[in-house]
Amino acid sequence: MALLDDLVWRHATKAYDPTKKLREEDLMKIVEAARLAPTSSGLQQFRLIVVGNQELKEKMVEGALNPDCMRECSHVIVFAAWDEYTPERIDEIYDLTTDERGLVRGRFKRYTDMLKETFGKMPKEEQFQHAANQSFIALGLALAQAAELKIDSTPIGGFDPELVDELLGLREKGLRSVSLLYLGYADPERDWLGKMKKVRNSMEEFATFIK
Repeated sequence: MALLDDLVWRHATKAYDPTKKLREEDLMKIVEAARLAPTSSGLQQFRLIVVGNQELKEKMVEGALNPDCMRECSHVIVFAAWDEYTPERIDEIYDLTTDERGLVRGRFKRYTDMLKETFGKMPKEEQFQHAANQSFIALGLALAQAAELKIDSTPIGGFDPELVDELLGLREKGLRSVSLLYLGYADPERDWLGKMKKVRNSMEEFATFIK
């Protein structure tokens, strides 16, 4: 029940203590949890940018719906997805896969050709949205790992992606920001949500079991 207990404990932190910073080893565990996330066809079609630099966070604040949280948290993790699927990107990850597994390059050519054809027919925006959806799996695992470490967190969709992309030079890397994750330690006096009961739909309302 440890994971469930951790998920009951966590909440979307509304205020952070700016004097408390994450230990490097804990930060790396959270990033590693995201790195190990499953992705469609194993393409790992997103990257993480981990921002601890206060000056850069201050610049990112301009586009945040909750600027104090971004300013005062220990780190901001930016989840950024591929802007499109290219044959080169698909080949790169599958070459890595075959090399690491001691297989001949091209071992999965029939499958990778199918991927290239499928994604090649999609509009670029649809390709980006497909890649962006994969990053949410990693975001969930990062949240769970933070909770296990008793590190407070806030998943963020309300931000200015164009500003973040520009500040981090993401477009030049073929990436677009999808979501943010604030990490740190809550300020118990100002974190109003931390004092409230966690509320979710009942199991009967939430899940349908077909036997």
